[in-house]
Amino acid sequence: MPADTSAARLSAATMALLRCPACGGELDWAAAITCRGCQRRYPVLDGVPILLDEQQSLFSPEQYEATQPVFYDRSSRLQRLVWRVQPGLRWRDDDAPVYHHLRDLLGQRSQPRVLVVGGAIEGQGMRHLRDLPGIELVNTDIELKPGTGLVCDGHQLPFADASFDAVIAQAVLEHVLDPARCVAELHRVLQPAGLVYVETPFMQQVHGGAFDFTRYSAQGHRRLLRDFAELESGALSGPGSALAWSWRYFLTSFARTRRGYRLLNQIAIWTAWPWKHFDRWLLRRPGALDAASVLYFLGSRQATPLDDHELLSAYQGFNGVRLPGKNPTA
Repeated sequence: MPADTSAARLSAATMALLRCPACGGELDWAAAITCRGCQRRYPVLDGVPILLDEQQSLFSPEQYEATQPVFYDRSSRLQRLVWRVQPGLRWRDDDAPVYHHLRDLLGQRSQPRVLVVGGAIEGQGMRHLRDLPGIELVNTDIELKPGTGLVCDGHQLPFADASFDAVIAQAVLEHVLDPARCVAELHRVLQPAGLVYVETPFMQQVHGGAFDFTRYSAQGHRRLLRDFAELESGALSGPGSALAWSWRYFLTSFARTRRGYRLLNQIAIWTAWPWKHFDRWLLRRPGALDAASVLYFLGSRQATPLDDHELLSAYQGFNGVRLPGKNPTA
């Protein structure tokens, strides 16, 4: 394998696990990346392999960048400054217990290899994993950014079966066309009893422009991940964050121009951000699950999917009918 491809980002052992996203064939690295099966060739940009099946993937780095919504515009110095100083509207706890739980589980494995889907920008809580002895974080994304080790599509993960000890997908599944297919790919590339950690929004408005497709309730999220045994799940950001988001999008709905949108967006952010701090208390209450802004799931790969009757019995909130004898908050 040539030293100038992606050795600085991916280990040789991980590069050996890469496969053609179109046919699943092994790759030849002699001169360029070529599939030994279907003979397709794949480019390398700035040392990063671009393993996209252009005939099947809707995504391309250029198209994704071109369709970002207007409030991500940071083309001027003033806009970049505003972006840096403005408060966020989502309650974030970088020391949430689930991140320590995930770290402890990975710490029990020797030299864990972890796939991070959508990992060009480090997600919340991931700093706890960086210093684990022997860990390799394989950051993939559809965007070619400094943190990207491999450009690929989550619908066609270009890895051999059972390649990873864990997979992580934070704020990803709402941006893909077929979340079930992506989850099946996460399941496929995991080793038996491998770990999965997923964060997905529930009560959030559109935040990815043309690339924002899906939302899940807690029940829907659990069913999507039914091929994994649950270790822990719940709300990561709660009703306070959801309220802040709603206020922001209520105000920006009055905009008629992009300039007006940006102005109303700043007014909304600076008037709504305190509400997210209510989540410090609300996340401890069962009713928060029915109005969560962001949900999380930590689980392990299993062969038998969760039965839908068990799914219904596992409902934890206060909204509507709960099956008797199955809910701890009766």
